[in-house]
Amino acid sequence: MAPIIRTVNLRKVYRVGNEKVIALNDVNLAIEPGEVCCIVGASGSGKSTLLNQLAGLEKPTRGQVFIGKHEINTMTENELAKFRQAHLGFIFQSYNLLPNLTAAENVALPLMFKGMPRKTRLKLAKEELKKMGLVKRANHKPTEMSGGQQQRVGIARAFVAKPKVIFADEPTGNLDSATTRQVLYRILQMARENNITFVMVTHERELAGCADRVITIMDGKVQSDVVVDEETRSRSRAEMFKDLVDLAPAEPQTTVPAQS
Repeated sequence: MAPIIRTVNLRKVYRVGNEKVIALNDVNLAIEPGEVCCIVGASGSGKSTLLNQLAGLEKPTRGQVFIGKHEINTMTENELAKFRQAHLGFIFQSYNLLPNLTAAENVALPLMFKGMPRKTRLKLAKEELKKMGLVKRANHKPTEMSGGQQQRVGIARAFVAKPKVIFADEPTGNLDSATTRQVLYRILQMARENNITFVMVTHERELAGCADRVITIMDGKVQSDVVVDEETRSRSRAEMFKDLVDLAPAEPQTTVPAQS
């Protein structure tokens, strides 16, 4: 099977005054469709820069980035914007919700760019919010929700259009440990159900242990690239999600009394 994401000799150099800072140095990667991939590394290692390159948010100094058959580093800004709207989803640490819109309207935004009627996109948005345990918050604005709730709205927004790839930069960085476990569980579940490739930057090794693959970046280079075996991954997930309270438990069945 052909990789969904591929880089060839990817290099990124920033200018700081008269000096050059090499953020990425000839990175070669191939990420498979449906893979949950974590990029880890110390602060300043280049992991967030790599994510930005993979998502087309920054242009490389040299090298190539492919998503499917598309070489995104050669696209214009307008072409990239249309490509991201059609194929990619994003989860940000800072939530990036529009303050004047409700939770449902924020989630529905990617569907608006696809030309979907308002009634249909709001219906689909509320279905995603239900999966995140937030259907009762559908008409609330961001200022009326906690940080954890806002992040779950951001996750619902990323998944609503069922993109091929979702990129996440420290998606649980502002959350407490209990909410982190709930959010990660739902991300993994939704990615698996929809065969979505999920690429996440995190500094938390515990989260990375739940991934299919862990890429470690150091000084702008790939220090290690490990495919996690199924037994290890299952053990890590079982430990992470033990005693988890589901975000969206099944609704109780209503029993109709038998007629006498």
